[in-house]
Amino acid sequence: MEMYVHLTDMEGNLHKLQATEEWTVMEIIREGGIPILAQCGGSCACATCHVYVDPEWQPKLPAPNEEEIGMLDGAFEVTHDSRLACQIIFTKDLDGLKVKLAPGSI
Repeated sequence: MEMYVHLTDMEGNLHKLQATEEWTVMEIIREGGIPILAQCGGSCACATCHVYVDPEWQPKLPAPNEEEIGMLDGAFEVTHDSRLACQIIFTKDLDGLKVKLAPGSI
């Protein structure tokens, strides 16, 4: 069964990215060929994979840990929907997840 993440890029274009369980959303974005900085490679040492998670999906995600919250403090235009894509592990329960690239992630 194919699963997907729906990504809106900085120009407002919607991309339907095939998702793999246990990959991070950052890895799914990269594998889908969408430019994303993600300079630290997923080690939660920067905020260059900052995304906005669609509000309907927020309750389905685990809460961010202290390290992620600290990294988001250094991100651009942080909102209550902000998350680091490297910290969201994709599961079958997240099939259809909607995210948008945030400023500073490309």
